[in-house]
Amino acid sequence: MAKIVVDNAEITILEINEKDYISLTDMVRNIDNGLALIEKWLRNKNTIEFLGIWEGIYNPNFNFPEFEGIKNMAGLK
Repeated sequence: MAKIVVDNAEITILEINEKDYISLTDMVRNIDNGLALIEKWLRNKNTIEFLGIWEGIYNPNFNFPEFEGIKNMAGLK
């Protein structure tokens, strides 16, 4: 695992199948309420739709029917 430092935050970089992935939690660790920021982002309907498209492209076992139920609930209180 490699690491980079951005604005005094050490961010983990993980390589899988010659592709790099960064840790979102590392990115917000030094920000006030950073984890809450990620939680809010993950509840956003646009984010959920993006993740569904991403999974549909890259995950051959993606469960589209189950995802539709999750997507329909996104953004609801």
